Amino acid sequence: MTFNLQQLAAFSAIASAGSLGRAAEQLNVTQPALSRVIRRLEEQVGAPLFERHSKGMQLTEIGLVLLPHARMLQRETQAAEEEVHAMLGLAKGTIRVGAVGSITCLLLPLAIDRTCRKWPNLRVEVIEGVWDRLAGALVSREIDLALGVLDADSDEIVAVPDCRWEDTSHVVASVHHPLRASPALSLGDTLGHKWAILPKGTGPFNHMTRMFSNHGLPMPNVVVETRSITALKSLIAHSDFLGWMPEPMYDAERRAGLIDMLDIPGTADRRTLTAFKRSQGLLPGPAVKLLNELRVLTARPLQE
Repeated sequence: MTFNLQQLAAFSAIASAGSLGRAAEQLNVTQPALSRVIRRLEEQVGAPLFERHSKGMQLTEIGLVLLPHARMLQRETQAAEEEVHAMLGLAKGTIRVGAVGSITCLLLPLAIDRTCRKWPNLRVEVIEGVWDRLAGALVSREIDLALGVLDADSDEIVAVPDCRWEDTSHVVASVHHPLRASPALSLGDTLGHKWAILPKGTGPFNHMTRMFSNHGLPMPNVVVETRSITALKSLIAHSDFLGWMPEPMYDAERRAGLIDMLDIPGTADRRTLTAFKRSQGLLPGPAVKLLNELRVLTARPLQE
């Protein structure tokens, strides 16, 4: 079965918009014209792709199966066009990258800036999330590079061996937190204070859980769990909440005199980070340019 890319684009747009009218507006076509395109695709597939109802259009089971493949074919087509442009010296295209929070706070912006200075016609799409989200986006080709904590390769995802670096996580607090008045802090001293951290299931939460366990301590009083890095840092900077963060995540706030580590012996912990790509296929040209800048930045300490 040979698919028409225009039909797949129309199908994907309707699935995202949830209605024929909204999709037609996005694609700048009339509703009757869009309806004809979808009808021809359904005839080719041999089954309905949408259930029509008063509130819009909902994917059928066959539509649900077709959708990820349709989007993958669209992304592959765009990637091919970008590769050709790059080979012709046009250097156009889109860099699609995902990263965990600490990397989006410092290293990734530096690498993007360096890349865009050299290649001003490139565009960048960034998603931030926990590793499961990034791995899924990499496999589905939503992104082409994922930046996270070093882990074992899988059948679908492999680490880039020459792009690795380390950071260190600490217990952090505002510069005015009352614990800073204590002459000799221990981790146990934090148990009576409020904590704000990333939620259960994330790497930092699991990391912090192991730290308290290794010290023979129960988990502290976690009052706030949030995936919002902005909310997390604001709570710590402007109140008496404690947190657990890698250094790059609070670098800007440290420089501004808002957040800093607490000097607690035995709590600093290093981890290795890296770039990941799909195990099969070539890395698109725009993503290669970003990866090269990441290699340069991680080959030497970041400038103060």
